[in-house]
Amino acid sequence: MARLEFFFDISSPWTYLAFSRIESLTEKMQAELIWRPILVGGVFNSVNQELYETRANPNPVKLSYSVKDLKDWADFCGLEINWPEIFPVNAVNIMRGALFALDHDKLPNYARLGFEAYWRDGLDVSNPDILSAIAVACDLPVNDFLTSLKDDAIKSRLRENTDELCQRGGFGSPTMFINETDMYFGNDRLLLVEEKLKNENLQK
Repeated sequence: MARLEFFFDISSPWTYLAFSRIESLTEKMQAELIWRPILVGGVFNSVNQELYETRANPNPVKLSYSVKDLKDWADFCGLEINWPEIFPVNAVNIMRGALFALDHDKLPNYARLGFEAYWRDGLDVSNPDILSAIAVACDLPVNDFLTSLKDDAIKSRLRENTDELCQRGGFGSPTMFINETDMYFGNDRLLLVEEKLKNENLQK
């Protein structure tokens, strides 16, 4: 069975688009899906700092098209995306919480609710009250969840995932790897991921 690693950060709208389709894709292609929560800000700081200049001084023509492109993709994926007032958001705690959810077999639902809270409802997902509500909706033990956000082991794992992505050539979210070495970046590469997994299955 092929392995597909999905490196992701909830603070990215393009990652939301990919997330909405990644489970059905791997089920269809009979691949093992490995969730890899990261901090995309840490990736940018390490290997993609020019993105901050682009955000500060965007090309107006390209920005206008990017808005349209995001809406087109959201419509295609059947998602409602409303640009949040708080952007970028501090995603440290929601992504630490993703590791706690992963350890409790609740990651897909946790991530879905996190994406919806931020990209659909415009909520501040750095707010502990918002995160607590997400945890409750996922049937996670809230007190343990909140404690995990300050846990050194959780902090280290998130840093390690982020550093590992940079070391393996990644520069943003979402980034996917098939069988550890074959990297794909971006929501729009899912078609290529599916084709590669299809070929992997044919070679069995």
